[in-house]
Amino acid sequence: MNIAIVGCGAIAAVHAESIFSMKGYRLSAFADIDYKKAADFANRYHGKAYNTYEEMIQNEQIDVLHICTPHYLHVPMAIYALEHGLHVFAEKPPVISYEQLAQLEDLDQLLPGKKLGFCFQNRYNPSVILVKKLLESGDTGAILGGRGIVTWNRSEEYYTESSWRGKLVTEGGGALINQSIHTLDLLTCLLGSPVSIESHTANYHLKDIIEVEDTMEAFIRFENNRTASFYATTAYPVNPPPLIEIICENMTIRIEELDVTYYYKDGRIEKPQIESKAGLGKSYWGCGHQDCIEDFYQSILSGRPFAQDLNGVKNTIHLLLCAYESARTGREIRIPKEVH
Repeated sequence: MNIAIVGCGAIAAVHAESIFSMKGYRLSAFADIDYKKAADFANRYHGKAYNTYEEMIQNEQIDVLHICTPHYLHVPMAIYALEHGLHVFAEKPPVISYEQLAQLEDLDQLLPGKKLGFCFQNRYNPSVILVKKLLESGDTGAILGGRGIVTWNRSEEYYTESSWRGKLVTEGGGALINQSIHTLDLLTCLLGSPVSIESHTANYHLKDIIEVEDTMEAFIRFENNRTASFYATTAYPVNPPPLIEIICENMTIRIEELDVTYYYKDGRIEKPQIESKAGLGKSYWGCGHQDCIEDFYQSILSGRPFAQDLNGVKNTIHLLLCAYESARTGREIRIPKEVH
C-alpha cells in the first residue's frame, strides 16, 4: 500500500515514523509548500518530494493520503483526495466551521467506498482504555460528571514564526481547537453524548499578537444528567499533563496522561498498574499515534468501519463548534440532536 503525506512539519514526522514501523506499507511521496521540508522527508524515507499535493496525487499511485497541514486546509484537501480515489487520514481538527462539516457530510454520502479517518490518538492511550472499560463495567456506580483541565504554554514566537497560527480564518480558534480538543474529545468518550454547552473565551497574555483565544472555560451538559466543567489555557508557564476527572457514585477517577488514580468513598486511594508505553513526539501528544494509525489501516484491509470516521467524531465536532458559537453569542447552545 502506497502512502503519501501532505504537510511536512513536526506532526508529520510522528505519522511517518508510525507508518515506517508497520510492515507492508510504503511511504512513497511527500508534499509541502516549503519544498525543502518535503525533500527532507523524501530523502529520509526514500520517496519523492513535491511542492503541491495535487501534483503529487496526479503523478503517484497513492492509496492513502495523510493530511498534516494547517487547520483550514484539512477539509478541502480531504475532499480533493477522496474524489481522486484515495483513502484519507487527517490530523485534528476535522473541521473549523459548520460549512466545512456540511461539505464532508455531503461527500460521505457520495463516496461511501473510501475511508476518511481522523487522528484522535489519545483514545488509544492505555490509561483511557482502562478507564473506559471500568466505566462500562458498572463497578463505579452511576457516572455523575467530570472535568477536563488543560494548562499549557504557547509563546509569542509560537505564533509569529507561523503564517497561519493565531488567525481565525486559518486556525479556526486557539486554545480549544488547537491545544485542548483531545481533552474535549475524551470527555465525550467517557461521559457520553453532549446535550448543550455554555462557554466563554478570553485572550490574556498575547492580546496584540493573536486573534484567537488563549483561554476557554465551559459548562457542558451530557445525557443522563451528567455535567462537566472544562478549562483550557495556553497562558500557563509550562506544559503539564492534561487532567481528566470522572465523578461516579462509588469512586472518583483521575487520568493524567498514563497515570490513573482511583479515589474511593471510604478514603482508599489506588493506582492501577499500567504498562508503560513510549510515545512519538512531544510527551503531551500521548502515546496512541501508532495504535490509532494501525487501526485505520486495519479497517481498510478488513472493510470494517473505523471508529474515528466522521460519524465517530461528530459529538466532538459539534461540541467544538457549539463552544465557539456560545462564546460568540453569550448563550447556552444546544447540541444538534442528530449526534445523540
